[in-house]
Amino acid sequence: MQFVLHIPEDFSRKLLRGERPSLLLEADATDPAATGYAMSALDTLATRAFDRALKGPLRMLRATPGPVELRTHRHFNPENITQYNIVPGLLGVVLTMTMIIITALAITRERERGTMENLLSTPARPGEVMIGKIIPCIVVGYVQVLLILLAAKFLFDVPMVGSVSLLLVVMLAFIGANLAMGITFSTLASNQLQAVQMAFFFFLPNILLSGFMFPFRGMPVWAQWIGNILPLTHFLRIVRGILLKGNGLAQIWPELWPIVLFLVVMLSFGIRRYRQTLD
Repeated sequence: MQFVLHIPEDFSRKLLRGERPSLLLEADATDPAATGYAMSALDTLATRAFDRALKGPLRMLRATPGPVELRTHRHFNPENITQYNIVPGLLGVVLTMTMIIITALAITRERERGTMENLLSTPARPGEVMIGKIIPCIVVGYVQVLLILLAAKFLFDVPMVGSVSLLLVVMLAFIGANLAMGITFSTLASNQLQAVQMAFFFFLPNILLSGFMFPFRGMPVWAQWIGNILPLTHFLRIVRGILLKGNGLAQIWPELWPIVLFLVVMLSFGIRRYRQTLD
């Protein structure tokens, strides 16, 4: 929930008496860009609404400082520090870019050089070959995660309210989802150039429609539908929720299961396509 507006019980009576009642607006300020514009718009909207509603003898209430007092509480980022929002988001962006490209290129390169046939001539099964390709990528992904978390803590002073251990465990599903996407691209591409082009074709919508660059709820409905399919959209909410809000597994589960579903679907499709390619 992005905003909560509290209206006291005696609001109307105090307003008619000219006592200037208070309205309390509580906002989730983990995304300063979205929260700042929305709260400014609400302040202007409230002033104009009461200006139209107050007529006759009540017109005197239109004078400064206004008929009501709008109080705002910005939770989780009261000072609107942008780096608290951007740096955790970079964690998902970097993983999305590197995991997909590394996996897609690794498998496509094997086919271009003819070494995939050598691997298949060994006693190793296709599934074992795939696991051997994926595990090093997972290790590389976790190295990137640790470096970004250290930079976030000691260079950018990003608060880490929640459990970092929980974040590292959840990270495995997100890394797996991107690796599954890379495997799928490797089975569709005939060379490394096509694999890179497919990776960027998937990467750019993640950047634009996930809520990393633009407020998610400010986008058109069709863009939100597409964004909800992308794993980065849900991961951004998870990482910001854990680090800035201290969310636990119960709070992040609504955003975790779409990532797991994306992982299962894309991994199943990629393995099926991979076997067809080998045949």
